[in-house]
Amino acid sequence: MKRLRKREPLYYGWTIALVLAITETVSFGVLFYAFPVFIAPMEAEFGWTRGEISGAFSLSLLITGLVALPVGYWLDKHGSRLLMTAGSTGAAIMVLLWSRVNSFPEFILVMAAMGFFGAAILYEPAFTVIAAWFREKRGRAMAVLTFIAGFSSTVFTPLSHALLEAHGWRGAIMILGIILGAITIPLHALFLRGKPADLGLELDGDAAAQHGDHPAINMRAVLRSRYFWLLTLAFALSTLSISAVRIHFIPLLISINIQPGSAALASGSIGVMQVIGRMIFAPVETRFSSRAMATGVFILLTVSLTILLLGSAPLLIVLFVALFGMAIGTHTLTRPLMVADTYGTSHYGRISSSMVIFLTLAGTTSPFAAGLIFDVFGSYSPMLMLACGFSLLSIVLIWLLPKRGPEHV
Repeated sequence: MKRLRKREPLYYGWTIALVLAITETVSFGVLFYAFPVFIAPMEAEFGWTRGEISGAFSLSLLITGLVALPVGYWLDKHGSRLLMTAGSTGAAIMVLLWSRVNSFPEFILVMAAMGFFGAAILYEPAFTVIAAWFREKRGRAMAVLTFIAGFSSTVFTPLSHALLEAHGWRGAIMILGIILGAITIPLHALFLRGKPADLGLELDGDAAAQHGDHPAINMRAVLRSRYFWLLTLAFALSTLSISAVRIHFIPLLISINIQPGSAALASGSIGVMQVIGRMIFAPVETRFSSRAMATGVFILLTVSLTILLLGSAPLLIVLFVALFGMAIGTHTLTRPLMVADTYGTSHYGRISSSMVIFLTLAGTTSPFAAGLIFDVFGSYSPMLMLACGFSLLSIVLIWLLPKRGPEHV
């Protein structure tokens, strides 16, 4: 009679990855994707301009990026459990307060505070946690996280619309705040843990997968290094391109005589292609270096933007949506993977968050700049040419990265 082999328990890192996938889906859904649903009803009730309302949201995003640095320091030193639980609590309270605002200064303050707490619960801290628990399977774990979270807009945009119709904008936002708190606070508090060693575990759950970290890295040396600034600039330029085109995509299509309904469908399809791109990313990233993956993502981005410059034929639009969606879906994964592979996990939070400051500035200013370019030229073509040039330059910058290890930075 054959002796049954004892089944190995599931590595706790995968539990954490699944928990973060759920909490990121909810956090992005409430703090990011729900917001556009409430612009029109708030505009109608208060008489605020659309620019004022969207400007407050841009301020929230900017603060999220600026607060990333102290968040990264905290995560490296103290872990994620307390910070992300507190962040979930604060964010839920701010959403509830959003439902009660009666003046524009109140709205500005609430949006600013939401940005502050959002820095503790959105992708950056989640990626830091994944980097601390995985090495060989890091790309796969990040792909699982972002694959599930990629459905955030699919769930929360229609949910927000349904709640708006049933309860008005104040009631809808209050319900969303309750959902945010009820799901994310207990999950963060009960399941998040510091590092595998705290539970007597190894990275990836497999001692054979260990290849050491980079404990001797000096933060000052990193921030002065050519490698860090070339890598940051490459992703900042690609973020400029992605943000400008993504935010202006529907008006861009309408400006080239695409019907509004078709433009909205095309825009929504980009989200579907992001998820497909992440499905492809997980098995592919194990075969190539993170530098090669970054190069591939930037090439994909450049090709997609070039296609959009060629015209408005349906086939070209379909090709653009497919390639651009996959490019931005994998772009989200490639930078944290490259940072973790280069610098290890002990300093990941601080190094990654230092980059995020510049990426956030790029992401929040480029849509405004794209609008100004359209106002001046009466066409999005100059913006597309600039975006294409920036993404092409990102490819060049990746290949200019020094090949020396991080111990030489």
